[in-house]
Amino acid sequence: MVRVGEFNNLQVLRKVEIGAYMDDGGDGILLPKRFAPKTLKAGDVINVFVYYDSDNRLIATTQQPKAVAGDIALLKVVSLSPHGAFLDWGLMKDLFIAKSQQLSVMHVGGHYLVKVYIDKQTGRIAATERIEQYLSNDDLTVNENEEVDLVVYRRTDIGYAVIINNEHTGMLYFNEVFSDLAPGDKLKGFIRKIREDNKIDVVAGKRGYDKVEGETDKILRLLKENSGYLPYYDKSDPEEIYSFFGMSKKTFKMATGNLFKQHKIEFTQSGIKLIEE
Repeated sequence: MVRVGEFNNLQVLRKVEIGAYMDDGGDGILLPKRFAPKTLKAGDVINVFVYYDSDNRLIATTQQPKAVAGDIALLKVVSLSPHGAFLDWGLMKDLFIAKSQQLSVMHVGGHYLVKVYIDKQTGRIAATERIEQYLSNDDLTVNENEEVDLVVYRRTDIGYAVIINNEHTGMLYFNEVFSDLAPGDKLKGFIRKIREDNKIDVVAGKRGYDKVEGETDKILRLLKENSGYLPYYDKSDPEEIYSFFGMSKKTFKMATGNLFKQHKIEFTQSGIKLIEE
């Protein structure tokens, strides 16, 4: 079956002047000519996104939407109507959010965090700001140390409430980030701890030594690009380290310690120095 609001691998039934019809088990779904590769021919299988056009007909596209069904994303309002608002989600037809699904007073040009979903009554793709109903930590699908996708939900007194894999909520603490985040920002992270009440603590970036291994290569590259010396060490300000290296001071110390043990760098009174091979 064709999954509306998602990408599908579909076979070309036939080419026509206005594009190509994709096999949906029936008459076919049109892939307009402007979105069809020039070399496309009958029998080819291509990955297309399927949604409803303005005439309520299924249509296929090779365009990349900013969000698919199930995603939570920050989208911009491009127009208003008496019944709701229309959001730019990267396709020809804008995404509709009904007034009943709005929590904010929406304005043209404003950006709002919404979930893209399939309306059960119409089967059409729509958006809602009522995200909470889709989030639950009752039955967790993640484990400690697992890498996950994070979306910043809101700022709190202790950090950022984040949405995990579009399903759960967690907390990213201020001492784990060294740059300002805003609702809708997307980042990779991992599960640091799952508490007894199923509350989740997360950390941005890759986990453990996987992260350190990636950062050691980065430090070596930066040393080579700066004549083998950098004025950063364990006494440096955390924000200065993050600004230059894009990593926390803790990760920096782990990475440089690893490089020191490998005899690739040495520590000086004011920084780190590359040991020439």
